[in-house]
Amino acid sequence: MADAADIDALSFEQALAELERIVGQLESGQAPLEQSIELYERGALLKAHCEKRLEAARLRVEKIVVGANGQAGAEPAEFN
Repeated sequence: MADAADIDALSFEQALAELERIVGQLESGQAPLEQSIELYERGALLKAHCEKRLEAARLRVEKIVVGANGQAGAEPAEFN
């Protein structure tokens, strides 16, 4: 089973790099079934971790958006 404790310590970039490596391994089809399941479980935890980090970053950006009058505002950030 994948260990969530070590994933919590990873930065977004570290988690994303590991997730990309796991996707590559799974796409290659070279891993045995049991290992593929373990990789998939860890990949799911890494994906959730990355999503959590991105949401936290989005909220931080919203807090620092500066309005036209120079006052910091709480306007929603636009990411297109």
